[in-house]
Amino acid sequence: MRYYPVFLDLVGQPCIVLGDGKFALEKAAALREAEANVRVISSRDYRPGALAGARLVVDASEDPEINRLSWEEAEAAGILINVVDRPAQCRFIAPAIVRRDPLLVAISTSGESPYLASALRVRIERWLGREWGPFVSLVGNVRRQLRARGVPIPDQTRIYRRIVNSDVRNLIRRGRPDDAAHLAVAIAQAGDYAAGRVALVGAGPGDPDLLTFKARELLADADYVLHDALIAPETLALCGPDARLEDVGKRAGLDSPRQEAITARLIELAQAGSSVVRLKGGDPFVFGRGGEELAGLVRAGVEVVVVPGVTSALAAPAAAGIPVTLRGVASSLAITTAQGGGSFDRLRDLALAADTLVVLMPRTNLAEVAAVLAEAVGGSRPAAVISNATLPNQRTVTGTLDRIARLADQAAIETPATLVVGDVVAAAPALAVLPNSSVDGGLG
Repeated sequence: MRYYPVFLDLVGQPCIVLGDGKFALEKAAALREAEANVRVISSRDYRPGALAGARLVVDASEDPEINRLSWEEAEAAGILINVVDRPAQCRFIAPAIVRRDPLLVAISTSGESPYLASALRVRIERWLGREWGPFVSLVGNVRRQLRARGVPIPDQTRIYRRIVNSDVRNLIRRGRPDDAAHLAVAIAQAGDYAAGRVALVGAGPGDPDLLTFKARELLADADYVLHDALIAPETLALCGPDARLEDVGKRAGLDSPRQEAITARLIELAQAGSSVVRLKGGDPFVFGRGGEELAGLVRAGVEVVVVPGVTSALAAPAAAGIPVTLRGVASSLAITTAQGGGSFDRLRDLALAADTLVVLMPRTNLAEVAAVLAEAVGGSRPAAVISNATLPNQRTVTGTLDRIARLADQAAIETPATLVVGDVVAAAPALAVLPNSSVDGGLG
């Protein structure tokens, strides 16, 4: 790494900007914002020796000869200098800055691309809302109180994490700074007796880019993440470095944790003061047993946050280019699962009642499911099976109900998979083909 990142205290310090144009004005304004004592020297007025006594110089003259002379003068005098757009003539680089005073975030590409540094600044500004400034000040006040009480650093760290995971920032964002301060103080005073929290979070259909912003924040700050079996490794990589991951997923034919044991574990961790994320594929309340876990946690007096996710029932067809409703083709939708007692009777009823039927988890008994549906709505009904929806290895097979299971077997379609039945499947090829949807089989 060529550059050593620092923040300079330039309050009252003599700084010089060379130049007359837009860049010179911008650099002078930035230095004045840092309360530096700024002198601007126009290009025509610069002479060697003019930099004497300066702590820091920015040459924005855009004149190669002045660039050479100012660089040589600054180097000889040991003055920090930045020659704009000349990385080889820079003893420091001015980064793109996100200001949320007292929080400052500096972004540098080591001079490779100022544009990218600026683009990243815009993104981070969207993420770090205006509430972060007063939030940082509030945490600073808490820190001073904890230090005055002699609270050990590890205990302080746990308190800061609980404040970050609490509603403090939301209260500031809503214009309730006094309530935010009271909550932060209460968390600090509670110490190890502070209550934990469980977040029931939907991980979406697979692609981690489809997680909600709130889901990403909770994963980054969690003490424990109890996750389903088929959560993508890229999604789990979003967890914080100190998060403890526990696989509590259910796998067909294998010894899997009972739902009662999972709920009990969530309660145990929360009552011990931990911040817990229960990470579920799709949406936690769409065949994810999130409702059962919510009921158990509420009964135990545990604080619960629910973060919806993109359900595979809608994401899988969409990723394959299949609209589940389409004007003139389908105006009703039913979603069900191929698992559970009485599923075949339910499948028949829903297939007859809705224009489009989406069946989750159909792969292990696809032949039986397709036969039941064919008996209800006819074997010529269009169908599709989408595997690993939204992931790079997504695959789709299409065909009629009486052929779809055989086509899926021939194509070695894997779990997790989603079955879509209805005329929208036949209409889909008329739409734009999505880049991550490879189609095998057909409806001909």
